[in-house]
Amino acid sequence: MASFLQVENLSKSYGDRMLFDGVTFGINEGDKVGIVAKNGTGKSTMLSILAGDEDYDSGRIVWRNDLRVGYLAQKPAFTGNPTVAEAALQSDDPIAVAVRDYEAALASGDAAKIQEMSLHLDTVGAWDYEDRLRQLLGQLGIHDLKQRVDKLSGGQRKRVALAAVLMRNPDFLILDEPTNHLDIEVIEWIENYLKRSRMTLLMVTHDRYFLDRVCNKIIEIDNRQIYSYDGNYNYYLRRRAERIEAMTAELAKVKNTLRKEQEWMNRQPQARAGKAKYRIDAYYDLVEKKRNGIRAEKDVNLDVKASYIGSKIFEAEHISKSFGEKAILRDFTYTFARYEKVGLIGANGVGKSTFIKLLQGLIPADKGKWNVGQTVRFGYYSQEGISFNPGKRVIDAITELAEEIDTGEYKLSPMQFLNRFLFSPADQQKYISTLSGGELCRLHLATVLMRQPNFLILDEPTNDLDIVTLGILEEYLTEFKGCLIVVSHDRYFLDNIVDHLFVMTGDGEIKDFPGTYSEYATWRKEQEAAEREQKPAEKPAQERVRASRPEKLSFKERKELEALTKEIDELTAEKNELEARFNSGETLTDVAAMSQRYEQVKDLLDEKEMRWLELSEKE
Repeated sequence: MASFLQVENLSKSYGDRMLFDGVTFGINEGDKVGIVAKNGTGKSTMLSILAGDEDYDSGRIVWRNDLRVGYLAQKPAFTGNPTVAEAALQSDDPIAVAVRDYEAALASGDAAKIQEMSLHLDTVGAWDYEDRLRQLLGQLGIHDLKQRVDKLSGGQRKRVALAAVLMRNPDFLILDEPTNHLDIEVIEWIENYLKRSRMTLLMVTHDRYFLDRVCNKIIEIDNRQIYSYDGNYNYYLRRRAERIEAMTAELAKVKNTLRKEQEWMNRQPQARAGKAKYRIDAYYDLVEKKRNGIRAEKDVNLDVKASYIGSKIFEAEHISKSFGEKAILRDFTYTFARYEKVGLIGANGVGKSTFIKLLQGLIPADKGKWNVGQTVRFGYYSQEGISFNPGKRVIDAITELAEEIDTGEYKLSPMQFLNRFLFSPADQQKYISTLSGGELCRLHLATVLMRQPNFLILDEPTNDLDIVTLGILEEYLTEFKGCLIVVSHDRYFLDNIVDHLFVMTGDGEIKDFPGTYSEYATWRKEQEAAEREQKPAEKPAQERVRASRPEKLSFKERKELEALTKEIDELTAEKNELEARFNSGETLTDVAAMSQRYEQVKDLLDEKEMRWLELSEKE
């Protein structure tokens, strides 16, 4: 396979903090590579450097000539306040540039410029750009191309940015946390798209199913070095465990040898001159190896016991909640059992975060009531995080909440407690404004667990946490002696910790599924397959129009529907004819008028088709 990227002796530091030092690796055509590392070790920085958005200290990065590279940043930014369609064109890709130039020519009314840009659109194959963009965004759940980006949620902006990158048909795709803030159905669509695609891929993600099903190579950043594994995520886990075991054995050997050599070095000072120089040099090599070369793994420690929880947890009695015409809950009734662990899933916007705020009383219900047991102590990890004062230090954020933390077995000072969450004494003196996303998540988690909650409510806890910390959190939640409700798009996380699922369908209903997410996904596919088998074979277009006419249409509406069918056919034929003339290569004298008519026909088609759908779906 041809080499697409070669990285040689790359180093990057921030002040006295070294992220990686002298790392070397290569990526070949067809590789699908996942980068794995703990938070703060430079995963996103590495991608940003490779994308050309950030400088590095030393080393060499060699790309193959004429390679089209696409980059999706962790937090996409758009210039100005564009519409969805305009945001997809904010790049220097030849197709995007051609479409922008064509639209500028149309606005100017310059016939010669319009003719020139029309030919250029044909050259780069951009005439169907808008149709392809509309189709791609539709598959990602974005249907209004005229909506302003600033009105979109974080997940929707991520989808628009992803569509813009994919529309460029890159040879090499760089993705930084592509699954963050997306619902599970969209994640599964992206997963299947990338599996089928022939694009070479380099990405950072904490979604372990995504890594396992898409990637054929894993690169780990650990202790400022790179370790490569030719296989998927499961293969990486096995090989990493072997590496850690070997490293631990080597560390024990170094410590034992160093202890003996230390005793030898400490013997009578008068004998120092007679000591063998090679042995003294070997001693200092061991000291350096212990200090820099081999280090024991240090992980987050979540050993905090839940407080006692009684037999009565809480009951939901006929809870209803709506915002205008949008129903979040309709007559929801449920009795929570002791030690119950529930996963809450549903598409973005169905009201998952609203639901968990309702049950805590943070948002009032329209109808119904909650009966909460006296021993219940909520611990809420919110998607938005908590309002830390950015001007304060990390240690102050904990000290203000408690001077002493009770873990259920013994008491710790704020400094000792933070050390369990991988905040070293130096890190505890950092200002909160300087923390990374992962560090803020760990600090948020610390403030939740320090109160010894016995009913944990976690809203998207997997965003920004590294894979190692996620594994530790899973172990903690599996053994957690309390109740749990978790909102998450991480399918691996849900499979490992929940007993059953609340599935929010978006119409105010909650369906209780007795199993894991993977079991639910299998059941859903079986249901969809059964429904397809029951449907009759699809009829030709004209028969489909007649069959789709609702029986309750008025005489006037039925006539309108018939007229719309004819108009749509005529407009489609005119649109195809105009496109054929644009693509013919002949010299067009009336190109300005033709271009304006082409835009009018597209707008009319959209309008007529929307009205046709509205009438055809009427009951």
